[in-house]
Amino acid sequence: MTAEHAPEPMRSLLDWLLARHPDTPKKRAKQWITAGRVSVHGIVIRQPNHAMPDPLDGLELLGRQPASLDFGPGGWKIHPRVTLLYLDTALAVVNKGPGLISVPAENAELSALSILADFLSGKLRAHDRGQPGQGRSLPPAWRRLEPLPVHRLDQYTSGVFCLAMNPAARQKLTDQLKSHTMKREYVAYVEGRPRQPSGTWKNWLKPSEDELRQFVVTDAEAAASGGEAVEAITHYEVAAEFPLPGGREIVSKLRLRLETGRKHQIRAQAAFAGLPLVGDRTYHPNYRKAAPRPPRIDFPRQALHAETLGLEHPDKPGSRMTWTAALPGDLQQLEHTLRSGRA
Repeated sequence: MTAEHAPEPMRSLLDWLLARHPDTPKKRAKQWITAGRVSVHGIVIRQPNHAMPDPLDGLELLGRQPASLDFGPGGWKIHPRVTLLYLDTALAVVNKGPGLISVPAENAELSALSILADFLSGKLRAHDRGQPGQGRSLPPAWRRLEPLPVHRLDQYTSGVFCLAMNPAARQKLTDQLKSHTMKREYVAYVEGRPRQPSGTWKNWLKPSEDELRQFVVTDAEAAASGGEAVEAITHYEVAAEFPLPGGREIVSKLRLRLETGRKHQIRAQAAFAGLPLVGDRTYHPNYRKAAPRPPRIDFPRQALHAETLGLEHPDKPGSRMTWTAALPGDLQQLEHTLRSGRA
């Protein structure tokens, strides 16, 4: 075989990077690769031992901040109740389990935000045994990031929501909330059947004096509230119906899309429509301590899950991204029980 037809030599990405940057320590070059700072012909490669022919001018060392991390389809479980689905220098997307608050609050410091902050700082490692990312922490280049709140989920609502990684990104994400361009879709299990298979709830919500719950008020009451009452708009569609034993009662599975994002919006509007959420201790009268009768379905929390989040990337105008969080185990079991007719 002549020299001109000899195959191109295959070397690792680390070797090619060190050839371009001979004064760089090997350990630091590895960190650049695993942090997502090295691209080959526009594609970020994070495996230092990835074999390839000479990339020539296609090898590029990106800026000091990494591009993004791919956590695979299931994400990295960084806490029993927090799975990290996406992270870059502008935003993070997490899947929160029920029972955990979204952001720190008085007398409750542990939150999805504080857990993510500990993971970013290196205090926590992905720990789901046998899963992608198990036992791993982030490369050092990510440890300067500090998550900031954008929106939140109620403590006992599960599902997907986002956090900003810097003030500029936070402003752009909150602007999307205000302009109603951030897509937020939920799954809820409610007692009763809507009058129509799909429709829109449009109400004025006013908080109680202690701000622990919302009340639906009339247009006149809203006008007289001095700005306390805000408009809430939710679009719903019936996804399934489950008759309860006896045939007189029914549980409906709803898919809901928020147009606005008020505190307790879905829970308060559903109850006002005569469709209180299964397990809701605030808006369903049969789950309160002094209930007139015990609840028909024993469920420990409001049966509400934030299933889908879609948004425009704050650093990439026109680029929309979407994440979906599967139903958690307790809601899967609830639906199985409803389908089997044993509720």
